This record gives sequence, structure tokens and C-alpha cells, in this order.
Amino acid sequence: AYKRFSELLPKEERENACSARVPKSQILTLPELRANPFQHRICHVFSTSETSDDSMSFEDFLDMLSVFSDSATSDIKSHYAFRIFDFDDDGTLDRKDLEQLVNCLTGQGEESRLSSADMEQLIQNILEESDIDKDGTINLSEFQHVVSRSPDFASSFKIVL
Repeated sequence: AYKRFSELLPKEERENACSARVPKSQILTLPELRANPFQHRICHVFSTSETSDDSMSFEDFLDMLSVFSDSATSDIKSHYAFRIFDFDDDGTLDRKDLEQLVNCLTGQGEESRLSSADMEQLIQNILEESDIDKDGTINLSEFQHVVSRSPDFASSFKIVL
């Protein structure tokens, strides 16, 4: 992990990789993230940057790798998945978050985008299945409940260097 992190830094900064921050643009060059539709959200969620530039320290990078590793528990994975899918960072998945989530998964192109009616139906189905307290949003515990019924979630929520 240290080797991969330091390789993202300019040569002159590699000696001090433990104290350096890698810009988001460099993190996104990792093959493991390049094709991930949530790459920007992943950087945002794991970055501790005080300037909100989504750059990562080595510790941020390790946190990300540990959450996406095979040894992370389903609770930890689902907690971070929830944060990644919570596009407006308000602590709930509302209709807007769910629409962005679906668009990330289906692609943004005209040919792959769902029609308004299909999108509305899908969001309605997701809420009917997941929104236990019927408040129109999915909170973390509702999300974790749904994920707990998906046996392949933990194995698919991973990045291997």
C-alpha cells in the first residue's frame, strides 16, 4: 500500500510520503478506481483534507483500502457504502440521492439513462423495499438492514491492489 501510495506522488516528494497528500486527480489514476462509477464519492468520503479538495494522506489511503478489503466487516462496508451513496452528505438517502445512485450505475449517456417514468418506478420500488419507517428516505440502519439480506454485498464491495 505504501509503495502504491508513494508512486502517486512526484519523485521529489516520495521520501516524505507519510506526510504528503496525493491530489484527487492522481488517486483517480489508480486502475482499481478508474472504472468505478463512484470514484469521486470514494475520494470525497475518505479524504480528510481541510481544504475540501478530496486529496488523500497515506492514512486516508489506508482507511480506504481497509474498508474495501476482504477482512472488513459487513457493518463497516455498509456504513461506508451508505456514506458514498449519500451524495448530499445529509445522513439519509432521499429521492435525489437514489436518482444519482441509479445514474452512476446505469451510466450518464442518453442511450443508457432511464426514462423519467422508469426512474420514478425504480425509486418507488427501492423505497417500498427499504424505507421501514415510511419517511420517504433511507437511513443508515434501514440501509444496513437491506444490505444484510444481500449475501454478495461484502464480496462485491472491495478493491484489491
